[in-house]
Amino acid sequence: MENISTRAMIKLLGGPTKVANLVGVSVPAVSMWQNGIIPYDKLVILAATLEKESAGLITRKELFPLSYKMIWPELK
Repeated sequence: MENISTRAMIKLLGGPTKVANLVGVSVPAVSMWQNGIIPYDKLVILAATLEKESAGLITRKELFPLSYKMIWPELK
């Protein structure tokens, strides 16, 4: 995976409002993430959707190379 920006991930997921609804936070919080990082716990929630929406270009294995087996044991 190329380094995809947090802004691009949020856009791929439908924008700040949709992401806020998916993870249960405010839209301003998601807007702040666009210039930084998505918090770990929120990225775990979004990871499978990111993988699906990117048609596999962004994978859970790549997002969490050290812990994906613990989070998603079905992944090999």
